[in-house]
Amino acid sequence: MTSDAFPAETFARRRSRLLRRLRAGSAAVFASGHDALRNGDVEHPFRQPSSFYYLTGFDEPDSVAVLRPGHEEPFVLFVRPYDPAQAIWVGARLGVEGAVEQLGADAAYPIEELEQRLPQLLGGAGTVYFSLGTDERVERLLSRLVAARRAAAQGGAPPIEAVMDPAPLVAEQRLIKSREEVAALQRAIDITGAGLEAAMRATRPGMHEYEVQAILESEYRRLGSPRDGFPSIVAAGANACTLHYTANRAEMARDELLLVDTGAEFDFYGADVTRTYPVDGRFRAAARDVYELVLEAQEQAIALVRPGVRFHDVHDKATEVLTTGLVDLGVLSGDVAGLIEERAFGPFFMHGTSHWLGMDVHDVGRYREGEESVELRPGMVLTVEPGLYFARGIRGVPRRLRGIGVRIEDDVLVTRSGSRVLSGDIPKQPDDLEAIVGSG
Repeated sequence: MTSDAFPAETFARRRSRLLRRLRAGSAAVFASGHDALRNGDVEHPFRQPSSFYYLTGFDEPDSVAVLRPGHEEPFVLFVRPYDPAQAIWVGARLGVEGAVEQLGADAAYPIEELEQRLPQLLGGAGTVYFSLGTDERVERLLSRLVAARRAAAQGGAPPIEAVMDPAPLVAEQRLIKSREEVAALQRAIDITGAGLEAAMRATRPGMHEYEVQAILESEYRRLGSPRDGFPSIVAAGANACTLHYTANRAEMARDELLLVDTGAEFDFYGADVTRTYPVDGRFRAAARDVYELVLEAQEQAIALVRPGVRFHDVHDKATEVLTTGLVDLGVLSGDVAGLIEERAFGPFFMHGTSHWLGMDVHDVGRYREGEESVELRPGMVLTVEPGLYFARGIRGVPRRLRGIGVRIEDDVLVTRSGSRVLSGDIPKQPDDLEAIVGSG
């Protein structure tokens, strides 16, 4: 299977950029994913590891890509060969010929020939790039090859002097999104927004969390998303105080808030959006107080996003607003600066405000440069998702706040002049939520 949205030239440009970053006289080896059993003889749906797909555009298991800078055949693929009998059961494979014709490989071979051909392809390479722990078969081959080349070096042959991880180089590329990538992300976000609005309109007291999840995800499939970017969190009432709650089984009560953290995937790029809204379409006073505080923290944090601002500054702004609000709510007391230094907000806001977003929901890329948080640059996409969680068992929380959990999350693109909220059309103002919830 090849990419539907990105032409082969896109993947060729990505490989060319990476090849220019590799050491002279080196080679890089990347392994695909493999089919995995769920139970019995039933397999999990296959999803290619993101960096392999980013470089190849190939979505089949049991494949290996070799990149060689300065070589006549810089891009070599090992793939499963076409098998007419297998095609009857699960569909046609691209095969060796297709890897050359459709993916732009300079050469392609059956995966069964990897052990025979890989030493030849890496012959003379003083540095081999490979991410240890990603594929046992390739790792064993490389281990034997390193040992063999070390022994041969006694007779004057060049050894493999270093095995280096290519992941940081690929992550640096993936961190800055192209226009094509932003368009795919926007499509995933728009689909997610449609699902969220459909779920809001359908939400009623007495429904179960899984019914809301079903509405979300059926809308995703209807609009062309083949899968979710991650398991949807649909958490009513105090369930929202469990950050990665995915049971999604509880019945929803009239006076509860519903936290929905979800994201459709489109052509390997996934959204990550959270909305919290009242089950019966009406914010109670305490819930509205908490909601408006989280919304204020999010809006001030988003307003900070622009080139040159450091990643952690966004979190610091959200933390400042939330801590000030916790004092106003009677949850904390004291000087705000001192409370922040003591991390007194921690029991109620225990996660970061942002993470990178792209092919993975927690996308690759560094967060620090030495001692400093990284500076935001155009093309980066990050989430902004402050929250407050008042679990019932926490001491000292006013009774009216207990069991309330609120998170609001948007996906934000850093632009040359500032930022653009890619998920900005999805309702989140309290009055807008009250108007849409239960209206369908």
